[in-house]
Amino acid sequence: MRWFALLLPAFGFAQAPDLILHNGKIVTVNARNEIVQAVAIRGSRIVAVGADRTILARKGAATRLVDLKGKTVLPGLMDSHTHAADASMYEFDHPIGDMRTIADVLAYLRTRAAATPKGEWITLRQVFITRLEEQRYPTRAELDAISKDHPILFGTGPDASLNSAALARSGIGRGKHPEEGRGGKIERDPTSGEPTGILRSAAKFVNVTNAGKSPSLDDRIGRLKMMLADYNSVGITSIADRDASPNEVELYRAARARDALSCRVFLNYHVEPNDPLESIEAAILKAARDPLHTYDDMLWLRGVKVFLDGGMLTGSAYMREPWGVSKVYSIIDPNYRGLLYVDPERLYQVAKLALKNDLQFTAHSVGDGAVHALIAAYERVNKELPLRSRRPCITHCNFMSPEAIERMAAVGIVADLQPAWLELDGATLRKQFGDPRLRFFQPYRSLFEKNVIVGGGSDHMQKIGSFRSINPYNPFLGMWIALKRQPRWTSDPVHPEERITREQAIRLYTANNAFLMFDEKNRGSLEPGKLADLIALDKDILTCPLDDVKEIKVEFTLLGGKEVYKARP
Repeated sequence: MRWFALLLPAFGFAQAPDLILHNGKIVTVNARNEIVQAVAIRGSRIVAVGADRTILARKGAATRLVDLKGKTVLPGLMDSHTHAADASMYEFDHPIGDMRTIADVLAYLRTRAAATPKGEWITLRQVFITRLEEQRYPTRAELDAISKDHPILFGTGPDASLNSAALARSGIGRGKHPEEGRGGKIERDPTSGEPTGILRSAAKFVNVTNAGKSPSLDDRIGRLKMMLADYNSVGITSIADRDASPNEVELYRAARARDALSCRVFLNYHVEPNDPLESIEAAILKAARDPLHTYDDMLWLRGVKVFLDGGMLTGSAYMREPWGVSKVYSIIDPNYRGLLYVDPERLYQVAKLALKNDLQFTAHSVGDGAVHALIAAYERVNKELPLRSRRPCITHCNFMSPEAIERMAAVGIVADLQPAWLELDGATLRKQFGDPRLRFFQPYRSLFEKNVIVGGGSDHMQKIGSFRSINPYNPFLGMWIALKRQPRWTSDPVHPEERITREQAIRLYTANNAFLMFDEKNRGSLEPGKLADLIALDKDILTCPLDDVKEIKVEFTLLGGKEVYKARP
């Protein structure tokens, strides 16, 4: 009778599913945006979707049935840009409270000064000045008042404010001029020439050594598991870690070996673009030859990341027009356009090296000057190496132009954007640049209309907690922002003509991100043959009041058909 069992699939008698979810609103996110009632799962894959009657007819004696009671189901959500390994360790040594004011910053630094031996560094990183009520850096004098015995660094993105001890430790003074130029700038008082304490691209000038506990591998894997579990709780089943160091690659490798990953991870390997070209080529080849570069649906080393310009939250993004003098960003020079770290020839060389070795290339490119520079590099590579199938990427891609969008569409360039910045920082950017320069700031509708594939992400950097994190990673917040385009502290949206539909907002975090991660055949929609990554919601995202979208909670999360999160009753 074994021969008869082997013939059963050929006659349509496929094995019964392990699990059927029914009586729901299954938003498939397929090409037709179909909505069905039920989904059947066998092992880690979806075997069928459709009407309740059709799907329930497939159940077997061992099939588990879950009545969704009308709840909405989406594909597992994806974040196109996290720094999960780093973020998970942010509070390993001690908790760090929310920073809403300069007073909060100074109070925290005082507690660290009291707990840190004299002469050791005190650092506070990724507290963005645009998100402080005063919207400015703490001054050198304020940091000096905390301690003259500790070098202190307040870091915000690539830039920083230092006290006098930190400047002296770094060899920076009125008569001391460390190498500047491309990739860094020391702000100085125009009258005295004395450093103000503000450094652009601070890592170029400062070598910080931190005191505190040193985590073991077990500590790091444990913290990463906590981080990924919290992602699962807000519906995230896949992430792209966009800037993995060699140590972080090894952390993910060890976590994968221990079956400790509850999110699928797409890795971008960090490369220093201004290193000797031989060193860059060696690093890229090492990544391309790593066993992790072979496709694995849980962990895939598939990209290379470089930094092309500074940040819009710190005043160093590279713009096509001057920033303008600014108290918020401590900009004195009226002709200052930000910082571009890589010259065009080197950018072209590094991008081509990565792309021809089957590694998606992306560069941190915030300002429109940087975006145009990266597009130009891709266009040059495209003349020698067709790029559409290689999906070259622009990371952040905040300030754009109609020309940039057209050129991206022509080459097949994809984009990795962070909607939360529009809500958190839009008011400050409007005050700095005015509405005309924000016309193509995160232009989601224009990107969809021109068929430029854009993915939604967070750039989550520090802390566990989807709303308390530095750069919040709650994807429903991100969807709501893309739908409403309403900056906090304001009553007017930023260019509402760039709003998108709810179906498009869902695609930002599902099908589009699957495309960015080269895995649209396996995830991003709920279709037969694809991985059974899905989530159930407490509200119908397609019909609930708009402001309820950001309040949506996840009832449960499945990864490959297995439950990785369930809300408490």
